[in-house]
Amino acid sequence: MAKKKITSTKRKKKTGGKSPLTIFSWLMLIAIAMFITHYVIGGCSSSYVGRQSYGSLEKVITAPNTDETIVNYKAMTISFNSKLHIPNWVAWELTCQETDGKEPRAKKFLCDEDVPGCANDWDYSYTGYDRGHMAPAADMKWDEEAMRQSFYMTNICPQAGSLNSGAWKRLEDKCRTWAQADSAITIICGPITTDKIKEHIGDSRVAVPQRFFKVIVSPYANPPRGIGFIMPNAKVPGGMQAAAVSIDSVEAVTGHDFFSVLPDEIENDIESQCKFHYWSTLKPKKRK
Repeated sequence: MAKKKITSTKRKKKTGGKSPLTIFSWLMLIAIAMFITHYVIGGCSSSYVGRQSYGSLEKVITAPNTDETIVNYKAMTISFNSKLHIPNWVAWELTCQETDGKEPRAKKFLCDEDVPGCANDWDYSYTGYDRGHMAPAADMKWDEEAMRQSFYMTNICPQAGSLNSGAWKRLEDKCRTWAQADSAITIICGPITTDKIKEHIGDSRVAVPQRFFKVIVSPYANPPRGIGFIMPNAKVPGGMQAAAVSIDSVEAVTGHDFFSVLPDEIENDIESQCKFHYWSTLKPKKRK
């Protein structure tokens, strides 16, 4: 199982040399340089500066009695269902800076052999279904490892081409715009596994979902916002707007509990919202 690595480096304390005023001046210069690099040169929203810390918004309380293996990759967390051979959900944060990545799209889907029940690439061959990314490759252009891991089959579900290249893709594009507008968003999506599974594909018998969900929060906006989407595994009549729902509605259908680390007042507010028109009018901040 792949896990995030945390590196802690201790530095020896130096004595003598610099006066307290000089040290303070250097610290101020470093802070100013970091600010300019990330928020002026980068051209991203300053709402990310001095933001409230809520803990890990990628944490999900998975529906009871659901088969689950938690897999922590560099840029995303996956709850994988070894019985269905698809994820229960995939969660990741997308920042404004990460939308500017230049890493080319990976070319090969891979089985993560460290994850029990992970499907193989060829399970999808000649089935009529796309290998549908949950966390999209275009969100991972900021890092080679993140891009490569987005092509693990743990991040893939059988999707109808009309969904994968239609409303689902347009929603992915919108999420990058929203990250640029609000400095950072958290996204969680996956198949709705509470629906009856009527079809399987490949030698691994990969479950074909009937519907998919996506929930998005913009926790550092003022005020914080949230929205959800439920889409059939087919062409979406009415597109994104028709598929928009509250996060509460997604929780009711999936049985999952999202964003529980938020203060109750904020969680209750943003999970009851479905203001698609407002979200649809958001624009990226102007680059400087």
